[in-house]
Amino acid sequence: MGYKPFRSTYYDERMRASPALLRTRAPYLIKNTITGVAICTLVVGIYTYTINAISQDEFDDVIVPDEPARRPAQPQAQQLSGGTTVAVQQAVDARR
Repeated sequence: MGYKPFRSTYYDERMRASPALLRTRAPYLIKNTITGVAICTLVVGIYTYTINAISQDEFDDVIVPDEPARRPAQPQAQQLSGGTTVAVQQAVDARR
């Protein structure tokens, strides 16, 4: 005695569609196919438009430096004059 978790009148033992199911779905086959094609066309159209819109961006007017700007080296005494740097240095000294 086997256990059958799914019983339906529209499917047989091998889970194949029965003639009743095929007859039930027949009126909607063309409508569903047209709807599916329309949705897929819309998605592909939006994707194509987006790619074309992005690829038209030109960055010729943007100036790109050859190398990053460098800060001049500051002595240790000048670095400690800033408030945040002094607070960090005091916290490090306090842990020692």
